[in-house]
Amino acid sequence: MTTLPLQLKRFRLSGAQARTYLAAALILIWGLAPFYWMIVTAVRDSKQVYDTTPWPTQLTMQNFKDALSTSTGNDFLGALQNSLIIGAATTVVALIIGIFAAYALARLEFRGKALVAGLILAASMFPAVALVTPLFQLFTDLGWIGQYRALVIPNISFVLPLTVYTLTSFFRDLPWELEEAARIDGATRWQAFQKVLLPLAAPAVFTSAILAFIAAWNEYMLASLLSRETTEPVTVSIARFTGVDPYSPPYAAVMAAGTIVTIPLVIMVLVFQRRIISGLTAGGVK
Repeated sequence: MTTLPLQLKRFRLSGAQARTYLAAALILIWGLAPFYWMIVTAVRDSKQVYDTTPWPTQLTMQNFKDALSTSTGNDFLGALQNSLIIGAATTVVALIIGIFAAYALARLEFRGKALVAGLILAASMFPAVALVTPLFQLFTDLGWIGQYRALVIPNISFVLPLTVYTLTSFFRDLPWELEEAARIDGATRWQAFQKVLLPLAAPAVFTSAILAFIAAWNEYMLASLLSRETTEPVTVSIARFTGVDPYSPPYAAVMAAGTIVTIPLVIMVLVFQRRIISGLTAGGVK
């Protein structure tokens, strides 16, 4: 008689686990299906680009050669270099500003602290499309259109709120005793921050860096207006792809270029997924 409830309990647990796995599988399919179809189209012959077969047919690598070729006026490798420069500059500046801002919000008491935190939150909710016209007019007057600074500065404003909030929650959860012990031993506040708190905040810093880089890498709306051929990132370059036939968009080459751009980001996230998860959950889990 006692074994029946135990068996029913195991059955309920198994059912809950099955629902969890089913939900996870549906989310994975929903998220990865476009990426899978992009890869299938990228390795398929360009004449079969409209084929609806759900697996690769007429396999070829010509689409990747077309994406990297400059014979039709495309400069995909140059756009990759531009995206790396823009993403790296955005990430470095956002981290430098975000680390000090997060430390001040988490560890210091000053007048207007809540107002500063509220303004940062409000900035993160501000629609980017509302900035298109003002930024275009401002950078036109300054002569910055087509320069890296016109692409880096708006990206910093977009990724900085997330960076500040991620690091603030992490710094706030670090024990005060660590900093106080370093101050008692004779360290200044800067030395305690540099030698004690910053190494402990490495997971959150690493997470913020990855998220900032991905956000800058994927930005298109402002980049399409503020860049020129010499500074356009990969998102703009792919959108402007041209093929041999001007009346037939090179969809296969576009898919190949998208695959080249996406795979490194996917690999990076998979390799460092534990650090990303630990950094994102640092402020919510004690």
